[in-house]
Amino acid sequence: MNTDHVVRTFVDYYEERGHRRITGSTLLPPPGDPVLFTTSGMHPLTPYLEGRPHPVGRRIVNVQRCLRTTDLEEIGDATHLTVFQMLGTWSLGDYEGPLSLEWGYDLLTEGFGVDPSLLYVTVFGGDDQTGPDTASLDLWQRRGVPVELTVEDNWWSNGPTGPCGPDSEIFLWTGTTPPESTPTGDERWVEVWNHVMMRYRRLDDGSLVPLPQRNIDTGLGLERLASLLQGRTSVFDCDVFAPWHSLVPTLWPQDELSLRLVYDHLRSAVVVIGDGVRPANTGRGYVLRRLLRRVLTVLRRDEPGRSLGDLPPDLIRHTLDHFRQDGDTNVVRRILLQEEDRFDRLLERGRHVLARPRFQGPLTEEDFHYLHDTHGLPRDLVLNLRPQ
Repeated sequence: MNTDHVVRTFVDYYEERGHRRITGSTLLPPPGDPVLFTTSGMHPLTPYLEGRPHPVGRRIVNVQRCLRTTDLEEIGDATHLTVFQMLGTWSLGDYEGPLSLEWGYDLLTEGFGVDPSLLYVTVFGGDDQTGPDTASLDLWQRRGVPVELTVEDNWWSNGPTGPCGPDSEIFLWTGTTPPESTPTGDERWVEVWNHVMMRYRRLDDGSLVPLPQRNIDTGLGLERLASLLQGRTSVFDCDVFAPWHSLVPTLWPQDELSLRLVYDHLRSAVVVIGDGVRPANTGRGYVLRRLLRRVLTVLRRDEPGRSLGDLPPDLIRHTLDHFRQDGDTNVVRRILLQEEDRFDRLLERGRHVLARPRFQGPLTEEDFHYLHDTHGLPRDLVLNLRPQ
């Protein structure tokens, strides 16, 4: 079951249950959203979760591209990607949590063929403000799915204030032995789907007030789900990375961890460029710049002559098509090369600056601030040029 099949199965299932598909937005969040990039499917829908009527109705399904900079240091493990697609469903004041969980269980086990014995769920156990999520607990117990109760792990929020509520997460066992322990006790339990019962708004003083309507917001990562359904041990082994595996290792031989970073960061950079972002020293442009500089640092660790100009155009086109972007591969390639040239000039300047007597000993925090503020040399680049 490749990713296209997964998307069709998911969308068809929910359309049969009265959901209307909406087109996922770009990586750029709506005006007024404080985040740099869309990090989840709910960002573009925030006004509707807060009570505004949605033009297509109260049941929605979509596929949303997302970017999470919080996971940059995790890239290379089996489950994280910087840019990915999120499959999502919403009930805007329509049905409640148990029905959402029941549909989710049926889709996983019947639609996707997941063995029910490989599932485990977590449910909000209650705190001093809100009681336990007994409705979700009762549903899972009726279905015979083992349940672990938590507090912090099963309370979803969009920040210190704003919409929030209890959630129930569905995990799939990925070990080679029969299932063991619980999701919080064994990392071989991998989260595949989160169902949020978004009922409250947290105020500045920490108190909770009910939202105008009781919503359901669910999300599951497409690439992660596809890799699990395909029996792969890593998101980098699912079908969308097949062209990268075919072309990149012979072009730029690297160890597996380095290859994964190259796949992820270049793929992410192409998508960010495809959504109109250009490299810069601040904001979204700096995220793009940082991604490309991390790639160039890895590529040139063993071979200084490597260039992004050697990236096969087919990989750029494949990435744009996968994320439903109409970008011009030549434009993307030109931006990559321009940024590579800036990086080369920054490296040369950095070597000259770091050769000064002041920087021959161990670098202090004051040194790092000076190098960044005066010479535009970020910490990671300094450490690469002259590790302590």
